[in-house]
Amino acid sequence: MIDINLSGVWKSVKAGVPHILSGEQGGSIILTSSVGGLKSHAHMGPYIAAKHGVVGLMRSFAVELGQHFVRVNSVHPTNVNSPMFMHEATMKMFRPDLENPGPEDLRAAAQTMHVLPIGWVEPEDISNAVLFLASDESRYVTGLPLTVDAGSMLK
Repeated sequence: MIDINLSGVWKSVKAGVPHILSGEQGGSIILTSSVGGLKSHAHMGPYIAAKHGVVGLMRSFAVELGQHFVRVNSVHPTNVNSPMFMHEATMKMFRPDLENPGPEDLRAAAQTMHVLPIGWVEPEDISNAVLFLASDESRYVTGLPLTVDAGSMLK
């Protein structure tokens, strides 16, 4: 978990930065974390530690690279309608009271995590946040942990 979700991020940024700097035009680096990078969940220690570490890397890189007009931000999704979340093990974890829970059972349980009445967001919602951070519309945004969380951070 730490190797992929934290060390992999570090290595990717360190490999890419020389290329960004060589262009002498600044740039934008967007790291993917999770709401688990900003708050805790039980029984997920390694994941939570790795995703919190991504926030620390993002902030450090933002400070280090700002002088070169390289902005560094992170995106923090809640549950996403993707194979990582929408599978049998997750459904059973959220609904251990049911023998064969399905997506609607998962939705009902996952919805309790959010202020908005949804169980998950769509991949496009995350992509749109990344597009904003990569665009000139966010040209002075750096060091920001941007949540796409249906209000999960408010709970």
